[in-house]
Amino acid sequence: MINQARHFLLLCRVAHHLGARRGAEQSSAPPPPTADPNAAHARISSTRRRPSRRDPRQVKPTPISPPPPARRVAEPTPRRSISALDPAEQEAVKPSPPGRIRYRTPSSPDLLVPGADADAKNMRRYSALPGGRPETLADRVHRYRGVLLVILAPLALVSLVLLLMPRSPAASAGGRRWGPVDANKYAVIFDAGSSGSRVHVFRFDGNLDLLHIGDEIELFVQKKPGLSAYANNPQEAAESLVSLLEDAKRVVPAELRDQTPVRVGATAGLRALGAEKSEEILQAVRDLLREKSSFKTQPDWVTVLDGPQEGAYEWVTINYLLGKLGKTYADTVGVVDLGGGSVQMAYAIAEKDALKAPKPSEGEDSYVKKLFLKGTTYYLYVHSYLHYGLLAARAEILKAGNGKGYSYCTLGGHQGQYKYGDGKFEASASSSGASYSKCRNDVVKALKVDEACTHMKCSFGGIWNGGGGAGQKNLFVASFFFDRAAEAGFVNPEAPVAKVKPSDFEKAAKRACKLNLKDAEAAYPGVQKANIPYICMDLVYQYTLLVDGFGVGSHQEMTLVKKVPYSNAFVEAAWPLGSAIEVASS
Repeated sequence: MINQARHFLLLCRVAHHLGARRGAEQSSAPPPPTADPNAAHARISSTRRRPSRRDPRQVKPTPISPPPPARRVAEPTPRRSISALDPAEQEAVKPSPPGRIRYRTPSSPDLLVPGADADAKNMRRYSALPGGRPETLADRVHRYRGVLLVILAPLALVSLVLLLMPRSPAASAGGRRWGPVDANKYAVIFDAGSSGSRVHVFRFDGNLDLLHIGDEIELFVQKKPGLSAYANNPQEAAESLVSLLEDAKRVVPAELRDQTPVRVGATAGLRALGAEKSEEILQAVRDLLREKSSFKTQPDWVTVLDGPQEGAYEWVTINYLLGKLGKTYADTVGVVDLGGGSVQMAYAIAEKDALKAPKPSEGEDSYVKKLFLKGTTYYLYVHSYLHYGLLAARAEILKAGNGKGYSYCTLGGHQGQYKYGDGKFEASASSSGASYSKCRNDVVKALKVDEACTHMKCSFGGIWNGGGGAGQKNLFVASFFFDRAAEAGFVNPEAPVAKVKPSDFEKAAKRACKLNLKDAEAAYPGVQKANIPYICMDLVYQYTLLVDGFGVGSHQEMTLVKKVPYSNAFVEAAWPLGSAIEVASS
């Protein structure tokens, strides 16, 4: 509209200039020749009725003057031949068709000149002003003030609305909208897992985009063991986080520390200890942060994450880093996160499928979370399978085959027990060593694949699987899936991501199960000595979990992910980023 108004004003100026110029030319043109009175008399006389032959009266003939010379029309501009004009001009000056009379007034000879008609109209418009003065730009604006008001008023209103309208906020993983945050804001997240404790420090701009911290996009430091290893000494458990806390303080500017939130999320390891012991450890951590940390903290920011919340954060993290948020649910990726104590499956489903989700039993978590992320509503199927993380699953597998007093899943030559949490489980190998097929039977039994399913579709243990769909077709599998694949040698341990199939785990498992303890130590130099006896068991479990547990095709391609490329850097593919986005925008 603004361009149209400018164009209109420009046309006004041009018309004013042309009108003034035409008026000057007409005032300087010579006056038309005066008509001969005798010629006029002759014309009038020639129109009298001739006398009838029957009239006996004699009429004296009137002498008729010779016709006056043809009067030439004044031409203010030089004539050009029709062939020299463009088509539009040729059409304007074509002679009238035969039989048509072209009228003109003796006082307006210029009307016969092409273009003179418009100039005459302009002159009449100018002379309409008081005093016959030319119309100025101010006069024209005043005359068209109503049109200008209609054009400019809506533009002013729209501009005001755009100026006052706030930015579209991001949204929280819990279903509420995430508001904008201050530029250069930090968040510190502790991941207190069963296999170790890790600290993540993130830095955001005002649009919740990650900014670099030095050369990296995040600070990530880890140490072992995890908090659950200090079940009987809460104070020592809290003190194990001190070195990680110091690492975080070094990268957060001193003037921003009191504004920087710090969260501690304990996962399956602490959940397995029971409510009383886990709460004692969490309270010791709260005291540590209050007394020795300059970061912003609240009591409810130190907690045990429930499984679905952990899975939702993980899904948000990976889809955020891949740039999938804000797109349709079918464009997002599904996530399987294999931790030490639990495994989470999370993927977006259609709204119609979410409405069909079975209601959870009393005390169980809902199968579907409604999220609002970057202007898009997602229905996220998420379930956490406690006791089926890699380390916890070893105990379940050993229990499933303990009637024999030995295990077909541990490598030949191994003797001893496996300790997990407060439990000890017989883990000695059979005299014939490990067996892939027999181990797989024990794993299927531990997963309870054949347990009765009261829903349309189940994964394992009678759990609804979400129904599948487009959101599950592109799977990203993380954590111990990547670690064991790298240690088994079928993915590059230095690569952040790798494309694999479940059948790759099957092949690696069959190779590992043929080895005895001594040969395995030589074959897998990257595996910690404590994990060598269970390399066959771990690989068999991972293959069976994917194929029999989650129903993934044996040859379906999926992405192993350790870190996700983002802004010329790599970010750890873990739940803390999802938690950081939530707390940074609160």
